[in-house]
Amino acid sequence: MAGNGFELEGAVEEEIRLAEASQPDEELREPIANWQFDPTDVQRYEVGLHTLLDAVEAEQGSRHHSPPAP
Repeated sequence: MAGNGFELEGAVEEEIRLAEASQPDEELREPIANWQFDPTDVQRYEVGLHTLLDAVEAEQGSRHHSPPAP
């Protein structure tokens, strides 16, 4: 089960790369009715991904630094 955290971290990092690689500026040139996503929602999603990644990294760090159970 130790590998699951690293797999989750990799999956979140990949999702962040994909989200950051999207080109919302191109959509802003289109009429609002044609937008696939609201740019504010995209920003919220990216913030959520970074928060999730921070939590995964913190959890992994606490596992490596916590004293062994008695």
